[in-house]
Amino acid sequence: MANKSEKRNSAGVLNKLSHVALAVWAILIIYPLVFTFLAAFKSNTEIFIGNPFALPSHWDFASFGRAWTEAKVGTYFLNSLIVVSISTFGTMLLGAMAAYVLARYEFIGNRFIYFLFIAGLAFPVYLALTPLYIVVQELGLLGTHTGLILVYIAYSLPFTVFFLAAFFKTLPNAVAEAAMIDGASHTKLFFRVMMPMAKPGLISITIFNIIGQWNQYVLPVSLLPGGAEGQEKWLLTQGIANISTAAGYQADWPALFAALSIAIIPMIIVYTIFQRQIQSGLTAGAVK
Repeated sequence: MANKSEKRNSAGVLNKLSHVALAVWAILIIYPLVFTFLAAFKSNTEIFIGNPFALPSHWDFASFGRAWTEAKVGTYFLNSLIVVSISTFGTMLLGAMAAYVLARYEFIGNRFIYFLFIAGLAFPVYLALTPLYIVVQELGLLGTHTGLILVYIAYSLPFTVFFLAAFFKTLPNAVAEAAMIDGASHTKLFFRVMMPMAKPGLISITIFNIIGQWNQYVLPVSLLPGGAEGQEKWLLTQGIANISTAAGYQADWPALFAALSIAIIPMIIVYTIFQRQIQSGLTAGAVK
């Protein structure tokens, strides 16, 4: 009985400590977000002189208009939307097919191919910038969205395959065998049976890929050079960085924070809508 009570007490202490850690982490995340959203409605004077977390004296929405048109955030937003949508679709299609084959079929080299994908998780993108630049340049895709999309897909595949392979292994064999007995081909089995069953995991990894690719900065900067024509192809992260550096001491800080808000809000909306699906996808494999 004494051992049980001690375990309960230690579990209670750990539980309280975890809640304290989560509360501190939430504060560290929420404070910069609140500051960013409030600063988007303030003037330069209010941002630097007044209380950073005080409400604006006048809610000025003009900064969003300046960011969208004058700073070309609207163009950058559309470019990011197109690139991330296509690259996420390609990542999920190729990643799901590769993970399914590696998880459900035995063949020579299965483990070797799987560990090649796993090795991609340990390879920092910074080490690959020069080879990536040369390869994309040799393909004639440097400075194009097509080249960036292909790199995004390659960059996101290791984690996608790693996550989904473990998820596909948890799916019951009886359903797949019944479908094969009914005459389903391997293609139909994958798209009609296994994909719907893996929906929680697919949704979870899709959201992670969207957020990761949306916030990517190093790859666009390396593969989408500047210049008058090049800026029209920039993504949102590049455009926001340009706002803070192009104007020097005359920077329009409210427009900069408005641009940051425009970049942040879509990801918050996506995560809020699919929050339950993400949580169920992360725990479904362990439960099964």
